[in-house]
Amino acid sequence: MRSLCNSVFGILLTAAAAVVVATPARSGEAPAPEASKSLETLKKEYRRPTAVPFPADNPFSVEKLRLGQQLYFDPRLSGNNTMSCATCHNPALSWGDGLGKGHGAGGTLGRRTPTILNLAWADLLMWDGRKSSLEDQALGPVESDMEMNQKLDELVPKLAAIDGYRTAFDMAFPGEGITLANIAKAIATYERTVVSGPAPFDRWIAGDESAIGESAKRGFALFNGKANCQACHGGWNFTDHGFHDIGLPDEDIGRGRQLPLPSMQHAFKTPTLRDVARRAPYMHDGSLADLKAVVEHYAKGGTPRPSLAEEMKPLTLTAQEKADLVAFMLTLTGDAEPVPLPTLAMPVQSPGL
Repeated sequence: MRSLCNSVFGILLTAAAAVVVATPARSGEAPAPEASKSLETLKKEYRRPTAVPFPADNPFSVEKLRLGQQLYFDPRLSGNNTMSCATCHNPALSWGDGLGKGHGAGGTLGRRTPTILNLAWADLLMWDGRKSSLEDQALGPVESDMEMNQKLDELVPKLAAIDGYRTAFDMAFPGEGITLANIAKAIATYERTVVSGPAPFDRWIAGDESAIGESAKRGFALFNGKANCQACHGGWNFTDHGFHDIGLPDEDIGRGRQLPLPSMQHAFKTPTLRDVARRAPYMHDGSLADLKAVVEHYAKGGTPRPSLAEEMKPLTLTAQEKADLVAFMLTLTGDAEPVPLPTLAMPVQSPGL
């Protein structure tokens, strides 16, 4: 399983130097702050990390990982025993659900289901940043009547009635057993191992010039220059983990509900672009059908309003430049590997049954 291998053995990557030739910005276009940077400099910003970080108060263990994997895929964590975390965050759909808006026990949700890829490196979580860690987030969907609709005061006895879970919790949390906090810690441990695999882009910056095409290489220059995409989608994970109003015509005020500042109205968390080709439709509201539509939105500059991010400015991009940006983003999707389903904990059968 790639996610487990990446967490235990780390992600290895080297990079080679080259020169990025960026097109100067024309009048009225977004500035190109990266235009003077060489690929030697940029490669350090896009180099994959060598290990997955785990918090001091929830360190990694194989026992905790195995338990978290069982819990993640177990529909018995839902009130009606039919929905698991993987129902909405499906590894076959780049750890999302492929829908424009999420769907749970209470019907259609207000926002698109975000991927859980690479959340080990994230701080604030959810589209509006209302959760501060994976541990803080883990039980939110379980408890929500719109999502998994499981009463938390009934969850511990529900799992404690399953012999296999009592054993697994004793192994993962010696002397502590089954608690809500430990359920959250186990799920969070598994989710931190969900890491996107190396992509053609990584092979290219490691020195393989044949790994991506010429259009994608031009797109990389545009991404870091004229189009200014890196202002929010920088770094190896292609996100600043920040919140920005990108001018979608939507009444949802996003981060503004959590942080009532003028700049946070209609602001949503910047998603990773890793494996982005597998996650259409796009944006928090699922309103953009494909990457071509995404590029068109940014080129237009978004809906003008006081909270619109300062990075959002109309761009004069040619049809070829738009195609080059899409070609580049397609190189960020790695090879998919099957994620095996765990054997779930079961009650011990009585003799003779």
